[in-house]
Amino acid sequence: MADADLLIKNARVVRPDDPSTDDPAAVDIAVSGGVVTAVGPNLPVARADRVLDADGLLAFPGVIDAHQHWGIYQDLAADTDSESRACAQGGVTTALTYMRTGRYYLNRGGAYRDFVPEVLDRMAGRAFVDHALHLAPMTTEHIAEIPSLIKEFGVISFKIFMFYGGHGLHGRSADQADFLMIPATERYDLAHFEFVMRGIQHARKRFGPGLSLSLHCETAEIMAAYTALVEQDPTLTGLRAYSASRPPHSEGLAITMASYLAHETGLANINLLHLSSAKAVAAALTMAKAFPQVDFRREVTIGHLLADVDTAHGIGGKVNPPLRERPDVEALWRHLLAGEIDWVVSDHACCRDEQKFGPDRDDVFAAKSGFGGAEYLLPGLVGEGRKRGLPLSRVAALTAWNPARRYGLRGKGTIAAGFDADIVLVDPDARWTVRATDSESAQEYTPFEGFEMTARVTDVFLRGHRIFGDGRVQGDPRGRYLRRDPA
Repeated sequence: MADADLLIKNARVVRPDDPSTDDPAAVDIAVSGGVVTAVGPNLPVARADRVLDADGLLAFPGVIDAHQHWGIYQDLAADTDSESRACAQGGVTTALTYMRTGRYYLNRGGAYRDFVPEVLDRMAGRAFVDHALHLAPMTTEHIAEIPSLIKEFGVISFKIFMFYGGHGLHGRSADQADFLMIPATERYDLAHFEFVMRGIQHARKRFGPGLSLSLHCETAEIMAAYTALVEQDPTLTGLRAYSASRPPHSEGLAITMASYLAHETGLANINLLHLSSAKAVAAALTMAKAFPQVDFRREVTIGHLLADVDTAHGIGGKVNPPLRERPDVEALWRHLLAGEIDWVVSDHACCRDEQKFGPDRDDVFAAKSGFGGAEYLLPGLVGEGRKRGLPLSRVAALTAWNPARRYGLRGKGTIAAGFDADIVLVDPDARWTVRATDSESAQEYTPFEGFEMTARVTDVFLRGHRIFGDGRVQGDPRGRYLRRDPA
């Protein structure tokens, strides 16, 4: 017999690599030193400092939300605190946040060697969940910095925003004159994207195959033209108007261009972010067949799976790419059930009420883009997924195992001996109604307001420490910054 720091009894463990856990039997989970030491029935533990009876609840590996934006609209230190609380509330134990120079975030340009230390300093000691950074090379200097970002900060994942430089972040509400904060001699365009890919591919040869590039795929020229058309059409309003201004074929075209550039540059690891439409996924699958040497991964958000232009609660649901019509939502689910989507994320970007809306609260083009949603990622996917026949093991793969493997989080992603004790207990039969006032996020609204959920997170453990239980966040911030290895 061995001692344990924590013993969770009678938990129905869901494992991403084991379809038999789609209807799991109750077992025990032993934890010591922040790591799972054993999983099995009636574990012979001599003594446990803490014992929790899960009473037959499902146990999922802690969610790795691979797409968040801490600090985009409010002070990064404050956002790290409040939005990591929202993460804990929803079962997210690791958050990967996209960061860049330019307007928003730290509102500064310059080199990442100066930028990243400030980011880490503002986050330090404030996060309730583990966290890591994706970075966007915005300038030629940033491309040259890729090797040092890998060595000094353990950053192994990078990003391109394909529509920046040619269209506003929010539509006509954005002032593009100094948005990018890059030197006047540089352009953020297809040529820059090519050179980013070449820079990452060069680093892959030097440091290892674990480096990857993520892309926000929308086409600026298409969106600018369609925005002008939509604004002249009085029959289009609200989220439907915003979706029409950034049409699905804009996504498909950008995916096609990005994929060819990956082929041209020999960059093998490409992540296609927040695919929102049938056309986007069709383009992504077509490119995977055209360029089989490129390891494409496809991402969707819980927002695009749960809400559409009619069901979202008001224009607070404005996001890039937009929420779509119901047929696109159903198409995403078909591809998800077919195994053609690799992970599901929140794209969490807290935007408080006074920042989100313009003087006319009904003018979608005057509103900021983005909203929070980490609180609803796991319960939303479990609840809606069960209705549609999504296996529980697949939920665990989509929310934990797959992003862990892609993004170099080798100690995370499953509940098994030797892995971090990031564990989420879920009641799959709980029914509750989403209310923004119940969220730990600093955001005062949610596009999911009034949605009926049919699964609930009850307890969350980060490396064996209980960070959520009894309906509230527990203890002090224990989240760590995760330096990742590309080898």
